[in-house]
Amino acid sequence: MSTPATTTAARTDGTRIAFAAAHVVADPAAAPDGPARLDWDATLAFRHHLWRLGLGVADAMDTAQRGRGLDWPAARELIQRSGREARAVGGLLVCGAGTDQLPAGPADLAAIRAAYAGQAEVIESAGAQVAIFPSRALAETARDGADYAAVYGWLLRQLRRPAILHWLGPAFNESLRCYWGSPDLDAAAASLLSIVAEHRDKVAGIKLSLLDANREIRLRRALPPGVRLYTGDDYHYPRLIRGDRFGYSDALLGVFDPIAVPAAAALRALAAGDTDRYDELLAPTVPLARHLFAAPVPHYTTGVTFLAWLAGHQKQFVMLGGQQTARPLRHLRRLHELALAAGVLPDPELAARRAASLGLGSGT
Repeated sequence: MSTPATTTAARTDGTRIAFAAAHVVADPAAAPDGPARLDWDATLAFRHHLWRLGLGVADAMDTAQRGRGLDWPAARELIQRSGREARAVGGLLVCGAGTDQLPAGPADLAAIRAAYAGQAEVIESAGAQVAIFPSRALAETARDGADYAAVYGWLLRQLRRPAILHWLGPAFNESLRCYWGSPDLDAAAASLLSIVAEHRDKVAGIKLSLLDANREIRLRRALPPGVRLYTGDDYHYPRLIRGDRFGYSDALLGVFDPIAVPAAAALRALAAGDTDRYDELLAPTVPLARHLFAAPVPHYTTGVTFLAWLAGHQKQFVMLGGQQTARPLRHLRRLHELALAAGVLPDPELAARRAASLGLGSGT
């Protein structure tokens, strides 16, 4: 594998930092209802594809089916393998630390802290940066914002390097509606900002997935200097990354998995000051992104994997837990059309043959 470029805006040129949340490739021979098994060659090859483009990789996140087929033993191995590959090529890598090794339901706060710490240790030992993934156990257990502050504050003090705090909104996971201690988003944001202020030296950024551009801009402007806002808004990312005279968002996006090539090119144009070219490259990807992340939003991973198969990044359209069936064929047919319009399929003839093999002809 070749070493990725070091001059793109997607890496360390002093402007935007961009991570693509990468999907995983399931082992087609694995039982759909058994433990998670991956096709490691295809899974890691896709991460090298992202690094070669100059993008960072966000691994073991929701795009990798975390909590929706990717169990903790498989996630741990993924983190360790991705860490080795990232070190070999100098690639940027951030990985999600969660509490999904715990049984479902509420848990003692001490058990939640220990679960988070165990996963964070795996990530840091792999040489990656920690993204503190939302905990369903904490959402079911915490009484108020003080419980979140106690758990996150304790964990942040244990880490060797600053972490990214991940806020995943209810559109992605309804069980997280009261995350940070309140269903009111203004109150939740205030709770989060208080954690950032108290542990400023241990927070590198916030990853925000609320799909609300104006709210993201308000939160971004409220962050202390040096704390980055990583947009997870797969609807409004061109505007948010482009920014305004007050600032901009960096990126940690699931949509950057299927649109990695034009996204990396757009970031290079933006770094060079060519905003017209930036807009030109990203504009055709927005209809694709909006269809990909149509409700129910969590099923977007099916479309991401479908597009990876059409693009030739894997040999079969299979997913952990049989999730390749989560979207109807008409949804996939439209994805194929929009991907062609966005120019993200390197071999349209291969994509057409594969789509036809699913029966995605006109009128499906």
